Amino acid sequence: MIRPLLFIVAAISGLAAFAVRDHPGVAAEEPGEVKRFNSSPNPWSSDAVIEAQQGGEWYGEVRLERAGDGHYYSSASVGAAKFNVIVDTGASVVALTGDDARAAGLSWEQHEVAVVGRGASGDVHGVIRRIPEIDVGGITARNVEAIIIPEGLDVSLLGQSYLAHVRSVEIRGGQMVLSNM
Repeated sequence: MIRPLLFIVAAISGLAAFAVRDHPGVAAEEPGEVKRFNSSPNPWSSDAVIEAQQGGEWYGEVRLERAGDGHYYSSASVGAAKFNVIVDTGASVVALTGDDARAAGLSWEQHEVAVVGRGASGDVHGVIRRIPEIDVGGITARNVEAIIIPEGLDVSLLGQSYLAHVRSVEIRGGQMVLSNM
């Protein structure tokens, strides 16, 4: 049952690697911290973030500017680790690079790495894990399925296993708006 879902991630992971090479500085930049109101959330986001506090939960929206390569980038936090992601509505699950997964405290043994899908360039090898909590601009999802791809993925992908926890994802005038309002 997992293989058909992961095919999308595998196909997109090759596209993401291509996109990052065409977007200078993305892989080398430190991920920005998402800030609220009048400070820039990250290198790809606008200044507009609306927030409200209700019952201990944060409700708001995060607006991401379309990058020159057509993708929407953000920073994500898992525990104390922050890293860059491409928001990928076509990816079935969150796909983490090996470096991002290690920074987030996720581990695996080499013998656990197996074929998790098939992409345009062949088999995709990885390890399936659950992320206890992942945050993008204050929108937090818990118990999120992810695939760690130790080699061959240049930037992590924020796929449907996270986006399903977001109330709405819209494209408006060159911005992607993630909202939990």
